[in-house]
Amino acid sequence: MAKATRTSRTASPAKQPRHWILQDAKARFSELVRRAHSDGPQHVTVYGRDSVVVVSEEEFRRLQGRPTGQALIDAMQASPYKEIDLEPERFPMPVRDVVL
Repeated sequence: MAKATRTSRTASPAKQPRHWILQDAKARFSELVRRAHSDGPQHVTVYGRDSVVVVSEEEFRRLQGRPTGQALIDAMQASPYKEIDLEPERFPMPVRDVVL
């Protein structure tokens, strides 16, 4: 008897689940990748438990977000110690004579 997470080759593409057992995901990897692009995230289970989700590169980049440093700025502005001067102390650097 097939598990509920197994995809069926006879079902219409719109009704096929987005969950794959590892064995099927390995055997039909090209289809898994195609569906990640066309149908969205594809869940892979190992021993009946959710293990990984396969997403398209575009979706991954969208979820990752663009690093802007805004989180650091927000954290520093919310700090109770924001009045502390963070300016580094500068020391004079010796200059050597160079003969050319």
